[in-house]
Amino acid sequence: MAAAAGPEIERLISLLSRLPGLGPRSARRATLALLKRREQLLDPLARALAEASERVKNCEICGALDTTDPCSICADASRDPAIICVAEDVGALWAMERAGAFRGRYHVLGGLLSALDGVRPESLRISSLVGRAAADEVAEVVLALPATVDGQTTAHYLAERLARAGVAVTMLARGLPVGGDLDWLDDGTIAQAMRARRPA
Repeated sequence: MAAAAGPEIERLISLLSRLPGLGPRSARRATLALLKRREQLLDPLARALAEASERVKNCEICGALDTTDPCSICADASRDPAIICVAEDVGALWAMERAGAFRGRYHVLGGLLSALDGVRPESLRISSLVGRAAADEVAEVVLALPATVDGQTTAHYLAERLARAGVAVTMLARGLPVGGDLDWLDDGTIAQAMRARRPA
């Protein structure tokens, strides 16, 4: 079937379809919306993308994305330096910040250990985490990693490495979501919630 649009439009559709959550159909709809509203959407988006590409970088301390180095979280003197929360990626860090329940510092690993995908300890920011944890001011490292096989493998490896640093290593609790109905939850979530029960 012949392309319905010129090469520039097809290239935009192709690039947008590579984004998470956007397939070819969604990318076509997004492209059409951008082109229909060039002054309100396309031109500002193009400028914002160019500026982000030029200015955004990884924080040398924690690995987060920001326009400053160190990032705004690492530079925030009101944050508790005694506790480090370990996240798989920047998206997980942003999720923690949205919740507003953590006021310490972060460390972004850059992925999870995975033998199948060839991700080994040296592929991740593990050595820098161990170095940070060994600092005198750090007392606890919270592992905020997903409840997947790779997440649990990574957590176990990190717990072993961090044990030598003499810090407390904790994990996020797993179990029932707020407002969750037992009838809609999977068996593994219910079993984990039962194991992690606490006094009422």
